[in-house]
Amino acid sequence: MSGGHVLKLGDVVPNFKADTTQGEIDFHTWLGGSWGILFSHPADYTPVCTTELGRVQMLNKEFCDRGVKLIALSCDTTESHHGWIKDILAYNKLTEFSYPIIADPSRDVATLYGMMDPDEKDSAGLPLTCRAVFIIGPDKTLKLSILYPATTGRNFDEILRVVDSLQLTATRKVATPVDWKNGGSCMVVPSVKQDDVGALFPKGVTVHEVPSGKVYLRTTPQPE
Repeated sequence: MSGGHVLKLGDVVPNFKADTTQGEIDFHTWLGGSWGILFSHPADYTPVCTTELGRVQMLNKEFCDRGVKLIALSCDTTESHHGWIKDILAYNKLTEFSYPIIADPSRDVATLYGMMDPDEKDSAGLPLTCRAVFIIGPDKTLKLSILYPATTGRNFDEILRVVDSLQLTATRKVATPVDWKNGGSCMVVPSVKQDDVGALFPKGVTVHEVPSGKVYLRTTPQPE
């Protein structure tokens, strides 16, 4: 894979070995058969990142309940990360920090995943990572990616919401509509024939009449 390659949905995510705050890892081995979220930060000791890492720690149980492993990345050393974690704990009034932060001072992993932000540079003039989020399925393929600039902090409630959608739609023939939240009604995917909906969706399906007369807007309560 060439430098700065943009990962596409459905691609097997590249493997790498790296040092982290919890020891050296082989990424694919570390993921095992779990869902995973790899999210990057421009640099240690920066204000927005400090709020983000704290928020992810607060949501740690929510991610664990969904079988999702969390791992962060920043273009600094493990030693720097350990110092910064103390600030993250203090600022966010936390007592523990449970997920690893990858050290990537050479930008190897960031380049492999296309995480670099062309506008952000460190004091030495080296490019920094943007706020990338990669949600990876148990089959090691990329299920969702979001890229934010360094200046905009992420909404991790939204990231939990999309994990719920990804996990539901991976196993049920539904898609989730705009602003869907866990427990909300879902759309039956167009590939399901109208003759088959009764057997697939025992909670019932509503067909919404539209001016075109086409039968494609079909809602059903969220499948179990």
